[in-house]
Amino acid sequence: MCSWPETKHVERGEGVPTLNALFLSDTHLLGAISGHWFDKLRREWQMERAFQTALSLLQPEVVFILGDVFDEGKCSSAKQDWEDDVRRFQWIFRHPNDTELIVLIGNHDVGFHFEMNWEKLQRFEKVFNANSARIITRKRVNFLLVNSVAMDGDGCPICDAVENELFRLSEALNCSKRSKPRKKHCSDTPPFSSTPPIILQHYPLYRTSDVNCTGHDAAPPEKRHLQFTEQYDVLSQAASHKLLWWFQPWLILSGHTHSGCEVIHWDKYLEISVPSFSWRNRNDPSFILGTFSSANFLLSKCFLPEESSVIAIYCASGMAVPLLVLLHFYLFKGSL
Repeated sequence: MCSWPETKHVERGEGVPTLNALFLSDTHLLGAISGHWFDKLRREWQMERAFQTALSLLQPEVVFILGDVFDEGKCSSAKQDWEDDVRRFQWIFRHPNDTELIVLIGNHDVGFHFEMNWEKLQRFEKVFNANSARIITRKRVNFLLVNSVAMDGDGCPICDAVENELFRLSEALNCSKRSKPRKKHCSDTPPFSSTPPIILQHYPLYRTSDVNCTGHDAAPPEKRHLQFTEQYDVLSQAASHKLLWWFQPWLILSGHTHSGCEVIHWDKYLEISVPSFSWRNRNDPSFILGTFSSANFLLSKCFLPEESSVIAIYCASGMAVPLLVLLHFYLFKGSL
């Protein structure tokens, strides 16, 4: 059953609020170049219905989409094509004013590192009011939003700008943890909640493969042993080390692999890979619900109907209707 984690199990003190957040990833809305009209019609209708139903039933306070919103953002150059993709996204993921929607950058939105440029990045940031590195705090819970495509570490201008901002944010968080910060070091840093951040990004942190991933939505057994490529399937070891060392996060949520996985880094930092929300990438899409306070958090997972089951119902219904019509005609004729 799809429901929020039991709030009675979330540690909370007097006056400590809780936040209900929904996380999904890799919607991959098809573009004009390779997207077939029937594929768009079918899968996007399914996503729209699933998302709107989730909003209606669960009423999250904030929704995070962990990148790869579009399938062809990396190669879409025509203004009309980009605007059409954005328009369809805004319809599918429309939401009430009291629900906040926050979108992160994925490699299909701006291109892999070697394809990303300022024009693609700024186009995405303008539409979604996004930044490549920022912290948002909701009900005393810090969420660190990272453009992981820019964590290549090769000295490119975008990469340097993102890493410099991440280092500045890590210093600000460290200052916020001190009860009496040194004025010389912390006087110019913005204040944040003293809780460790939850890192949200598209790429997973470095791991060799999905070989240790288990569960209903893990990668298929025949693919779990395939070795991941740094800076393509996962972040590099160096970039992963920086994020863990700088921020010592409470939790990491990522996408990109289209499959579910739980990994413990350095024997203490939990990372959860959020599967794709699109039936185009999975027969069993899902999303994650999180209930957070400044003291603790709990997560649960919700699965959408399997596409194969939906198609089977359509086929069965398609065969049943003419049979019922024929039966009705036969019985009606026999009664005359």
